[in-house]
Amino acid sequence: MVKTAPTAKAAPDRSLAMTQIDRQATYTGTKEVAAPLRFDAARLEAYLTANAPSFKGPLTVRQFKGGQSNPTYYLETPARRYVLRRKPPGKLLPSAHAVDREYKVISALSAQGFPVAEPVVYCADESITGTAFYVMGYVEGRVIWVPDMPGSNPAERAAVFDAMNATLARLHSYDPAAVGLADYGRGENYVARQVDRWSKQYRASETEKIEEMERIMAWLPGNLPPAGPVRLVHGDYRLDNMILHQTEPRVLAVLDWELSTLGDPLADFTYHCMQWHMPHSDSSAGTGSLVGLDLKALGIPALSDYVDAYVARTGLDPRPYLAVYSAYNFFRLAAILQGIVGRVRDGTATNENAPARAQMVRPLAATAWEFAKQAGA
Repeated sequence: MVKTAPTAKAAPDRSLAMTQIDRQATYTGTKEVAAPLRFDAARLEAYLTANAPSFKGPLTVRQFKGGQSNPTYYLETPARRYVLRRKPPGKLLPSAHAVDREYKVISALSAQGFPVAEPVVYCADESITGTAFYVMGYVEGRVIWVPDMPGSNPAERAAVFDAMNATLARLHSYDPAAVGLADYGRGENYVARQVDRWSKQYRASETEKIEEMERIMAWLPGNLPPAGPVRLVHGDYRLDNMILHQTEPRVLAVLDWELSTLGDPLADFTYHCMQWHMPHSDSSAGTGSLVGLDLKALGIPALSDYVDAYVARTGLDPRPYLAVYSAYNFFRLAAILQGIVGRVRDGTATNENAPARAQMVRPLAATAWEFAKQAGA
């Protein structure tokens, strides 16, 4: 599932304030399929008629406007709506855009009753749409794009944050082997491998020297938190990566499993906690932040209370190493965004907001180093 209403006729999300209209217009809605991403809809319809349970055409296809690295399409038939995600065309890195992994994880979690979109069918046959793809059910609901939830009220904000906390705690409670995901990743030494991976990715896409990135990359390998239990990690868990019930503070579907793997659940949880310290962005392309807000008046829990709730639910405790985990996560996000900068440099960035995101690398690196200093650097 993806984060949007299908057409411009859909009712506006009451949680979005006027200041967020540009962001909403940028990231949501559908459009005619872009020429480089078109495929034969009739061939897809024939395939789904033969392979997707209860599927019946005629089929119409549109493309979601969001900047996903995997092209995502809205499929509509008279009886039901679906979402298709496929690998982009062209030469790809061997491990990138693994839509088969996305389908595997939502299939495993759906079988456990975890809130994900219903898996429908996976197709490795590239003759259908040009690349491998999968289809899942469309989930009707609302997506709130900024963490302070403009237009909401304190009681609802408190309930939504508690639901987010409980949902992630539930994800981290699963034994990967027990849900059929024992082979979903290496798991052990997750943070160390992530630091190594993103340091290399940063070097490959580096466009200028950032002193704080140099310091944090030198400091992190020797100051990692002790390894925790291996669990399924989402990799990008935040409010705008889930669909909420239209009127209730209930998570209907967690989205965007592209970075999921087996790893350290505390690294995953503390990534989710970055919004309490996220530097503000002047651009609508920035990441949501709670910095400078009156959280008590808004009904949003203090970070310490949010962490305590997660600890109570899971028995997993990031508190002794919270500064180190925070340094790691801000470094990781800075490196991810630097990769976008590198694609802008190389002329391969497809997201029109890529240049704006580039402006976030330096403040993210500075925040990472501040946390490292708190941890004794």
